[in-house]
Amino acid sequence: MSDGSVRTGRLAGIRVVSLAGTLPGPVAARRLTREGADVVRVEGPGGDILRAVAPALVDDLTRDQETLQLNLKDAAGQDRLAELLDGAHVLLTSSRPAALARLGLTRESVAQRWPRLAWVAIVGATGDRAEEAGHDLTYQAEAGLLASGTELPRVLLADLSCAERVVTEVVLSLREVELHGTGGYAEVGLIESARDLGEPLRHGLTAPGGVLGGGSPSYNIYPARSGRVALAALEPHFWTRTQELLDVEGTHEALAEAFLERDAQEWEAWGAEHDVPIVAVR
Repeated sequence: MSDGSVRTGRLAGIRVVSLAGTLPGPVAARRLTREGADVVRVEGPGGDILRAVAPALVDDLTRDQETLQLNLKDAAGQDRLAELLDGAHVLLTSSRPAALARLGLTRESVAQRWPRLAWVAIVGATGDRAEEAGHDLTYQAEAGLLASGTELPRVLLADLSCAERVVTEVVLSLREVELHGTGGYAEVGLIESARDLGEPLRHGLTAPGGVLGGGSPSYNIYPARSGRVALAALEPHFWTRTQELLDVEGTHEALAEAFLERDAQEWEAWGAEHDVPIVAVR
């Protein structure tokens, strides 16, 4: 750490150099930091573009990390990066392979100079599509995760699920080094992350009218006297208890009428009291 203190945690002693900006990389790096890894974040001379629109988020993502601004297009910046990698266990990147190659970072060159380094690369899609441009919106669109109409998603699903995959790949790569003494290169694709999140939808579970897509009155969102409530009484004992306590038939219409009798926060308190999974929609 930059303050000289010793980190503790399950990844204590692991040093990470992260060139991965915007969101997936920093989210993954924060998780590694919280697990005890010592993370050095390398930004370009202009800093991270995310700071211009969400500075508080960037501050949270980079807490307890050392941040350096290096111009990796000149020799001095590349030399400083090489010094960092000399003492690192993990390298995180999120640029396209061609852009990294222009900085001298290729699979062959990194493996030759730092054979024990675990390199985890975030790409739009793995393999032949690694050079394609995109962002969370296009990955969700391709994976079929966007709702109808033009409303934008409130959760950056591809970015955040990819971040968790990165952490997994880091741990697996470190295990590989431990077992075999050599590092390696692993790609984590944003589109693959988004597609896996869409598996329940593809199988109809969360599709419109599916069990978790509005087809079941036990798993639905209902208007309350004020606000809305989310009911998730899927298991038989929860569903039976809900109907008995409300004294209603188990239909959408009956539940909708019953929930209009109280405010959403009141229903949440009622659910906690009676062990029914229902909360107010924030």
